[in-house]
Amino acid sequence: MSLEFRIADTFTDSLARLTGDEQKAVKTTAFDLQMDPSHPGLKFHKLDRAKDKRFWSVRANDDVRVIVHRSDTSLLLCYVDHHDRAYAWAERRKLETHPTTGAAQLVELVETVREIEIPRYVERKHLSAPLFAQISDEQLLGYGVPPEWLERVRAATEDSLLEIAGHLPAEAGEALLDLATGRTPVTVRWTGPGTDPFEHPDAQRRFRTLKDADELAAALEYPWDKWTVFLHPAQRDTVERAFAGPARVSGTAGTGKTIVALHRAVFLANADQDARVLLTTFSDALANALKVKLRRLLAGRPRLAERIDVESLDSLALRLYAGTIGRPTVATPADVHAAVMEALKGSDIRFSAAFVESEFVDVVDAWQLDTWEGYREIARLGRKTRLPETQRAALWEIFQRVQAQLASRGLATPATMLGQLTAHYLQTGTSPYDHVVVDEAQDISVAQLRFVAALAGDKPNGLFFAGDLGQRIFRQPFSWKSLGVNVIGRSRTLRVNYRTSHQIRRQADLLLAPELSDLDGYTEERRGAVSVFNGPEPTITVFASEEDEAATVAEWLRARAAEGVGADEIAVFVRSPAQLTRAQNAVERAGLAGHVFDEKVELQAGHVAISTMHIAKGLEFRAVVVMACDDGVIPSDERIAGVTDDADLEDVYNTERQLLYVACTRARDHLMVGGVDPASEFLDDLAGPDQRF
Repeated sequence: MSLEFRIADTFTDSLARLTGDEQKAVKTTAFDLQMDPSHPGLKFHKLDRAKDKRFWSVRANDDVRVIVHRSDTSLLLCYVDHHDRAYAWAERRKLETHPTTGAAQLVELVETVREIEIPRYVERKHLSAPLFAQISDEQLLGYGVPPEWLERVRAATEDSLLEIAGHLPAEAGEALLDLATGRTPVTVRWTGPGTDPFEHPDAQRRFRTLKDADELAAALEYPWDKWTVFLHPAQRDTVERAFAGPARVSGTAGTGKTIVALHRAVFLANADQDARVLLTTFSDALANALKVKLRRLLAGRPRLAERIDVESLDSLALRLYAGTIGRPTVATPADVHAAVMEALKGSDIRFSAAFVESEFVDVVDAWQLDTWEGYREIARLGRKTRLPETQRAALWEIFQRVQAQLASRGLATPATMLGQLTAHYLQTGTSPYDHVVVDEAQDISVAQLRFVAALAGDKPNGLFFAGDLGQRIFRQPFSWKSLGVNVIGRSRTLRVNYRTSHQIRRQADLLLAPELSDLDGYTEERRGAVSVFNGPEPTITVFASEEDEAATVAEWLRARAAEGVGADEIAVFVRSPAQLTRAQNAVERAGLAGHVFDEKVELQAGHVAISTMHIAKGLEFRAVVVMACDDGVIPSDERIAGVTDDADLEDVYNTERQLLYVACTRARDHLMVGGVDPASEFLDDLAGPDQRF
């Protein structure tokens, strides 16, 4: 009988920390173990000091050892490190089946853990009372807390909770964080076939059975991208769920929405061998990032990859338009601006040119209005400025001129192209895709939503969206239901943040309301999110001058580099291109190589990434500086100047706040935010009530 060959997330974590040459040696050993664990060339060594007598070490090179858990029926890759650290890891752990949940767990032995101390970066202001003194043993065990940890968990305080949670299996740590924040933990009720503890959904977040060498190769190729191998039960449930119509997954930054979108696309393609799947988003930069991630997820499965197209919505529209209607000449934003300015010549309309242009782009062009009646009746959801019929009539005359000017030049806006494609697919009843998965859905436009609805419609599993209302930075809000896309009742929210430390997430959340609602009444509850690891408190600073800013940021960057953070693990973001030179100056003064990138330019190895906040979407770094947050820079004076009605200021302020939130939440471990005095009013909100500038 062949052995079950498994890999643990602790193995991929530890593999990622080794050098390139060491990783090559370990991968060779792993393949040898999978092919023939009884081969005499494999040097197994029994770990006599380990409490779990099934832990063995296998030599990968002179100093690196692979820790495996070996039985008569299975072999599990558990950990890899240099000799002494690898042995110490195994001596502090055991593999067991939880007596209540039935899930396989790697449990850290309580007696090997030093007395839990408050981390140096957590300021202890008072002695906190135990949080779980009133929770019964039965309840704690039901949440996956190992029996030997019950006493330590009962002693956990607000100060020590995150430190204790970090020693526990993930489901137990998450449950304790939920309890501490007043939520009822979500537990997995396992009714799966058989009694294999590795089949439990909580076990599958950390263990995976590998059937062949291709699956092992994929798991080892990018060990830092654990999501290619392991999924949280809530993520897996959403990925594999059957939906009767359009569905959406939401969650705050770092909760894995994009990961769910990627796995959902693969799941749909795998479930139907004849299906064509579109994985799309609103920008080319994000689409390129999705392509890289999908390539990693589908390593070794090229035939499946052939049936999944990854393309931005505008690029897709250009390709499909050329194939079905004809090659278009696309109107650029500059073309639209010029047409608006020409149409306004000689007009005595009281609205500013900026308002007229935004009304054309966000209402007339977005909704593809081509009659006075259509514009008169449009609800203009998301537009705050009220327009009585007489004013609409005056504006419509202007808009007719704009449309005529563009048409005379043979120009089609992206919305016009999408509108014509939408009409084509609705009229013909055909579609090149069976399923459409949309990432960063909060920023798709009216025309784009209509288009994807025409491609996939209301059929089961046809449309799937991933997004976060708190990260809407490009589009004005509009009603999805008014376009026939209704996700109410088919929405799921992810709550566990794996990317951003507790301290950074908590600080960034101060920028946004605890609840955000869209125009269809769907509400995203943001207070329930939890981060699963600790980190230093973010640094929020107001500088006396740009010289002071450059010197202080440079010092902060040098400190991160001294701690072992690589240059390509650092990013510096600013609000707009006008502030890029300030970022470059700070990076240069730190003695680090910097690289300014945009949507068309990729990140460079060994270089600090420098860019505007809008380009930050979809990226993550160990350390992030958000600088030049001056008064007038964010929120942008230029955007505010274009507002003609005080009511429209709300949306400007909301999207500017959300832009800063996006930039801050690109950070995993370290975050610095600052501006020159007088600084942005948002820094007061970000700092919280205890610190005002």
